[in-house]
Amino acid sequence: MFERVLSFLRDLPAGSRAKPSADDPRVAASALLYHVMNADGVRQDIEWERLKEVLAETYSISGAELDALAAAGERADNEAIDLYAFTSVLKRHLDAEGRKAFIGLMWEIVYADGELHELEDNTVWRVAELIGVERHDRIEARRKAAAEAPGARGTSSDE
Repeated sequence: MFERVLSFLRDLPAGSRAKPSADDPRVAASALLYHVMNADGVRQDIEWERLKEVLAETYSISGAELDALAAAGERADNEAIDLYAFTSVLKRHLDAEGRKAFIGLMWEIVYADGELHELEDNTVWRVAELIGVERHDRIEARRKAAAEAPGARGTSSDE
């Protein structure tokens, strides 16, 4: 399934590579991944590394280009007043399967540190709602990510 996620996100238009903006689907994806990583107020190195791995694998980038995209996502998230600016971009550029796959990536970032915090859970729920991912698909993606994260802890109101 992870390969399908990468395939969907690779197909996103790159927008202007010279000056990434929140209208660039790559920056929107990066910003949302950064937002969920930071939702619990604790930015752990393992989460940041997983975020960068996802971006590197998804967009086949490394080095300065990877650092620039991660920084653009962080900057866009820090400047945003809500998630809609990012979710509307992804909703326009991803089909239903791509949106479900993106929620799976968000769960991977959440479980990178082995814990599920209620604010992370709430963030994924809000993003899923905004991009049109059904509750059962969101829950299934969460269960899959939790099962693949050894030692994962946490609870959710979904169960």
